[in-house]
Amino acid sequence: MAEASIAAPPSAVWPLVCDIQTPARFSSEFQGGELLGDAEAAALGVQFRGRNHHPARGSWETVSTICEYEPERVFGWAVGDPDKPAARWRFTLVPDGAGTRITQWAQLGPGESGISDLIEQMPDKESRILRRRLAEHHVNMAATLAGIKELAEAGGPAAKA
Repeated sequence: MAEASIAAPPSAVWPLVCDIQTPARFSSEFQGGELLGDAEAAALGVQFRGRNHHPARGSWETVSTICEYEPERVFGWAVGDPDKPAARWRFTLVPDGAGTRITQWAQLGPGESGISDLIEQMPDKESRILRRRLAEHHVNMAATLAGIKELAEAGGPAAKA
């Protein structure tokens, strides 16, 4: 989990949070994505394909489903099967005076993922593998929140371009 305070209201932060391209601007792993089907914007139940890259694993794609969508409050998705996802991700926005407190959260599992194969190969190192992977995610979440903060404080959605 990562948190930040943004000197902009949730209404200015929300368009950045629910744009699936925003994290790709700041994450070393998430390379971008595209909405699937005929979806033109993020919404509850919409799926998107995400492109990722990690030096130790190479490149891969996932399909995620938006499973939490409360405008100006919560944006979350499940990677893979929504009932047994490889991971869950969530942004939460909370009004904080004239600003916003933003949190990004991730949970690995309970479904299978690329890390599952690694743990299967080295079960005695499971704890260390998970700690390292969560630390990598934390670095990317902190970078994403810092980027969202900078964009929102510079003028919100118009600063995206």
